[in-house]
Amino acid sequence: MKILVVDDNKSVAESLKDILQHGAHFVQTAENGEDGYRKYLQFEPDLIITDIEMPLKNGFALMHDVRSHDPSVKAIYMSGALEFFGSQIEAEKKSYTVDLLNKPFTLQELWHALTESQG
Repeated sequence: MKILVVDDNKSVAESLKDILQHGAHFVQTAENGEDGYRKYLQFEPDLIITDIEMPLKNGFALMHDVRSHDPSVKAIYMSGALEFFGSQIEAEKKSYTVDLLNKPFTLQELWHALTESQG
């Protein structure tokens, strides 16, 4: 599976990349929503794991732009404050394949979200 990890915290993005590549996935990273959109256009991932709160373009805006090209792209949103985004997340879940990771999360939670997004 091709996965794009988008997070303005480079250590989080690189750690996720290392973990996911060990799971035999092809992974690229981006440092914000604008960079993520450019990488999406080049890489065409099956799944985007994105932080919600980022400079320049947040995770929701990124996925809106991506879905204008391909509405079937799956998303896993990450945040340390998911409770603040409940209505936006629920609206997304009605139309798209979406999962959530509350930061900090465990490897087990990551693999569970990844498995759910593939199903």
